[in-house]
Amino acid sequence: MIPLRNDIVSFLEKNKEPFLMSWEKQTIITGKDSINDFIFLYGDVMYDLLYKSIILTYEEMNLLIEPFAKKIARDRMIEQIGMGEFVYKINIGKTILCKDLLQHFSDIGDFPPFLDRICHVFDKFLFYAVTHYTDIKDQIIEEKNQYITSTHHERLTLLGQMTSSFVHEFRNPLTSIHGFVQLLRSEHPTLPYLDIIANELEQLKFSISQFLMLSKKEIIELEKTSFSLNELIDEVLSFLYPRILEVNVEIQKNFLHELTIHGFKDAIRQVLINIIFNAVDVLKNIKNPIIQIELDQTTQSVILDIANNGPRISEGLVDNIFEPFVTTKETGTGLGLYVSKNTIEKHGGTLTCQSNDEWTVFTIILPLK
Repeated sequence: MIPLRNDIVSFLEKNKEPFLMSWEKQTIITGKDSINDFIFLYGDVMYDLLYKSIILTYEEMNLLIEPFAKKIARDRMIEQIGMGEFVYKINIGKTILCKDLLQHFSDIGDFPPFLDRICHVFDKFLFYAVTHYTDIKDQIIEEKNQYITSTHHERLTLLGQMTSSFVHEFRNPLTSIHGFVQLLRSEHPTLPYLDIIANELEQLKFSISQFLMLSKKEIIELEKTSFSLNELIDEVLSFLYPRILEVNVEIQKNFLHELTIHGFKDAIRQVLINIIFNAVDVLKNIKNPIIQIELDQTTQSVILDIANNGPRISEGLVDNIFEPFVTTKETGTGLGLYVSKNTIEKHGGTLTCQSNDEWTVFTIILPLK
């Protein structure tokens, strides 16, 4: 075996230049690859690895192949060159050398083990180079995605600040208009259209509240308190009673337990207002409109279902109903449910929606105190 190894080493020493010339001639396939002088740059090192593969162990060879392959991968990434032609060139070299060795040692039966060593150099070289190139590429893509995401978040933050400032400034003259409407009502009780104006102003104030609830920071600055969810639901129903009466909605309550939760009471109140107000609004043209409110619990959670017998929400819309600016109302902002879901999730809970031909149900699950 030793004499054969010596013969192969001698063959590689004598045929280095012819091999490199043949390899170079067959690997210039296009003008796209700016490292067309691949053999000039790396041929000597590559051939040296092939030479050493005959006398070194596989582990020792891997230690030499890996850094060299990674260097080439980095070079090609810097030059912004893909790996297609590179893989082709390496395989061409592998084919040429194996062909030459098989022709020269055709009468030796136990030659394949040494051929395996040479093939190992080419294969491992390709593996390390392509893997490292892919890793670098993935890292660059990840960094670009992070930059795009960061920039997008910054723009959204700026847009939110601008919107919040604009809406807040808009609220001040709105308050003045509302005051003058009340003044006109007291001085001229029979003046027409005041009710319409007042109702439109209330709708506008409600929409503004949605924007401010979305952007304001007061929630995270307040302290959490423990409060009765049963009592809070009753407070919200009392607050919305004029609107409930106007649409003639029947409220069906089923409080199975007296439940106390721990959280931001004003924020949860706004969630309940959003959901119940929306339910009343979709029941305007429904015969025998009903809102069912059921309060139950498990060992660890509070379950609140708010259902209405209004029109079914389409399946596609149900999947996106909590996204910002998605709404079923012609004049809705699409922010109420988005704000509500965020609020519930900040309390460690969930807010979901299911809708069929009979009922649309919003389910709130919150941790018990």
